[in-house]
Amino acid sequence: MEHNKRSSTSEFLKSVVKASKSDRVTIDELKTSMHERGFGIFLIGFSLPLAVPLPYIPGITTIFAIPLFFLSVQMMLGFNSPWLPKWLTRLSIKRSTLSFIVISSSPLLKKIERLLKPRLLFFASDKGTKIIGFFCIIFAVSIALPLPFTNFVPALGILTLSLGMLSRDGVTILMGILLGIAGVIFTVAVILLGKKIVMGIINSFIY
Repeated sequence: MEHNKRSSTSEFLKSVVKASKSDRVTIDELKTSMHERGFGIFLIGFSLPLAVPLPYIPGITTIFAIPLFFLSVQMMLGFNSPWLPKWLTRLSIKRSTLSFIVISSSPLLKKIERLLKPRLLFFASDKGTKIIGFFCIIFAVSIALPLPFTNFVPALGILTLSLGMLSRDGVTILMGILLGIAGVIFTVAVILLGKKIVMGIINSFIY
């Protein structure tokens, strides 16, 4: 499938969904469609479904967390292009579900894209990419844990820093890293204290 390299990320993701004619979209199809844009678009593709606060069926977060983990390890090790094992590329998601996620998130993505610009270019260097990969590994592990309400913030962190990667925007990348760290802290707190206690503490600060 060919896509316009100059199109925005939101429009590009819409074209990827439209290009699929079957009822289910495999990770291999997503991989083939997104290959031309490198690690940034891959991370967006696999984090976006989890960065939308929806009630997910059990196991779906792990389906997306596994490729996120694989990609993050490759970034940290300095791979030039993404690679995924065949067994992983055979996993699939309903096309209607993917389409709903992309369409629902498109307005927000467009607003974010208008703010992106090249800055803090250290994060666009090889060393910067390895640092991003290190943090994404931690975020992916947090996403994979089968705990309620703990997947959204780390996924949002990966999504944010990925948008920054595509635009070489180090400020946005740093914001994504901080978001992801906040999500991991919340996950650890839920593990150690329990969801009710953590939510009670958060509510006491809000209200």
